[in-house]
Amino acid sequence: MDTQIAQPDSLLQWMASLADATRLRLLRLVERHELGVSDLCDVLQLPQSTVSRHLKLLGDDGWTVSRRRGTTNLYRMVLDELEPAQRQMWLLAREQTEGWAALGQDKLRVAERLRQRQRNGGAKSFFDGAAGQWGELREAMYGPLFGSQSLLALLPSDWTVADLGCGTGALAFELSRHVGRVIGIDNTPAMLDAARQRTVGSNNIDLRSGDLESLPIGDDECDAAMMVLVLTYLAEPASALAEMARVIRPGGKAVIVDVMRHDREAFRREMGQQNMGYDPGEVCVLLEEAGLTSPSCTPIPPHPDAKGPALLLCTANKPDE
Repeated sequence: MDTQIAQPDSLLQWMASLADATRLRLLRLVERHELGVSDLCDVLQLPQSTVSRHLKLLGDDGWTVSRRRGTTNLYRMVLDELEPAQRQMWLLAREQTEGWAALGQDKLRVAERLRQRQRNGGAKSFFDGAAGQWGELREAMYGPLFGSQSLLALLPSDWTVADLGCGTGALAFELSRHVGRVIGIDNTPAMLDAARQRTVGSNNIDLRSGDLESLPIGDDECDAAMMVLVLTYLAEPASALAEMARVIRPGGKAVIVDVMRHDREAFRREMGQQNMGYDPGEVCVLLEEAGLTSPSCTPIPPHPDAKGPALLLCTANKPDE
């Protein structure tokens, strides 16, 4: 009886929380990014008191969760943690707000905010310093099997595969023995130098310098593309995934291996990552919004010796034309 009485009250409360333009904009932002009050004030161009008031209401109504990092509270919305009816309500609200001019402005502002954050001590500086020990560091944190897990998703073996964010080339080298051709992309000179040294003599590996948001690969050039331990380093993952989809031929496959959502802030800082990983539903939504279909995202059983958080294996298809 109590559940029946409470349910319409909850629905009305959720509807009320969505019946405000500022709160809709906030939710669109924190669905994609984990952001602090100062970030949100800058993007929305609103005073802190206004943003904080709306965030409190959204948190009280179960739309957002927060965590402490230093002196800052960071906010996000996790689709998988919403009540089923609440999630349906949000998906409808998101669909109906597509094309809203204010959201286009917000997207540009948050992208610039995240780029500034990345420039001020972001992933690239981390990789410049970590290139020499990157292979050992990844294996210590995640175990030796995460690369093999991603290879299992890349069939048939004669495909051309893009390794996006190839780092020191360890995975590209392993992959080159299973597929016809590998195109490795990275934007860190030290990483590419290490990759070239590692892959000397491999005649089916093509290493290219470039940003993942603007890949030096032609449309439909690859049968498959993979990102292994890359998304958590990107300020704007949606742009990189859109590029990933662009270079895959119709009927091809996308494979992502990355960190499952965790609460280890010290680990995030040590690894130079932008965020605390992803929930399966988040990655599936990102893949669908990039134009890929049939997304699937499952945890990878952690290796007993791995010191870092568990990982996710996510796949999706590029639809046939």
